[in-house]
Amino acid sequence: MKVRESILATAMSGAALLALINAPVSAQTQTQKPPPLPRLSLAAPAPLTVADEAKLLPIAPELRASARMAMGFSKMMGTIDEAMVLKSRKGGGGPPAPERLADVPVQEQMIPGPAGAPQVKLFIINAKAGTSRPGILHTHGGGYILGTAATDVRRLQELARELDAIIVSVEYRLAPETTYKGSIEDNYAGLRWMYDHAAQLGLDRSRIALTGESAGGGHAALLAITARDRGEIPILFQALVYPMLDDRTGGAVQVPAHIATVGWRAPENQYGWRAFLGQAPGTTSVPARAVPARTPNLAGLPPTFIQVGGVDLFVSEDIDYARRLNEAGVPTELQVIPGAYHGFDQLAPDSPQAKQFRQAKGEALRRAFARGAK
Repeated sequence: MKVRESILATAMSGAALLALINAPVSAQTQTQKPPPLPRLSLAAPAPLTVADEAKLLPIAPELRASARMAMGFSKMMGTIDEAMVLKSRKGGGGPPAPERLADVPVQEQMIPGPAGAPQVKLFIINAKAGTSRPGILHTHGGGYILGTAATDVRRLQELARELDAIIVSVEYRLAPETTYKGSIEDNYAGLRWMYDHAAQLGLDRSRIALTGESAGGGHAALLAITARDRGEIPILFQALVYPMLDDRTGGAVQVPAHIATVGWRAPENQYGWRAFLGQAPGTTSVPARAVPARTPNLAGLPPTFIQVGGVDLFVSEDIDYARRLNEAGVPTELQVIPGAYHGFDQLAPDSPQAKQFRQAKGEALRRAFARGAK
């Protein structure tokens, strides 16, 4: 099987930008029971220079092998631009989805989209009518421009089984074809459908959490703000994984040299925001409703868990968002993993840092659901 002209960008949970240009998936990967995340056999990445190797120094030692691979594929791919993004759509927009678990049911459902817009596809994971369990609305990563919900299904099945929860993941429309105005409404349509169909899903409507990674974390934050402002659907909790929250990062606001040496970088970030906004990022004319970090009032948002790597491009904006939430009276927990780059948990899933990262998110969701059940 070949993945042509597609990008392993953050489709692995908003993670590293790696090209899969005509890279074959190994036969072993296709037949064996897969690990929690896709492990692909790729063509050799571009060799690294001495200067490249120096960029690995801020990375935690346990993560450097995966970071070296990510950097090599990023070099091979080059800088993301609109032509590359649109070309990737022809290959499905992401890497092959891992084999699904047989014991956790998955349904694919088309629902009405926003007024005048296409239908929205949902992946419904672990629905059990006649029960009353917590639920998670998930939005995938990809810099607002890449990725598919399908790639995350296996990982979400495992989370649903771990938490005994129903998970709905939204295949929202991507930029540049659709700006924030469309994708925010796609995600809200998914949330509305989930809430309205609680009985058939086995959902306790008082225990709905939002989560997402990278741009998916940004979408989850925007969805929490939208739900608060509309006052129609109560949100118990939000878990934001290295969320993409501020259009100024890497443009109007520069980052230190040791930050984002691997993974999602400033040029990609600025392009992603430009496509998502439909205008230049970092200016005073950027609408606050499109950018979580520009939201003037964060009071009344649900309790929040935010986690990010210490050398991730988003580390400062995520820390600042946690600070503002806390100052607005929102119970907020922040986890920063030293020396961890963007998407490290997907590319080095067996590292101690990734295990700590996943465990912390699972425990945060479990605590939130337990409090909501009382």
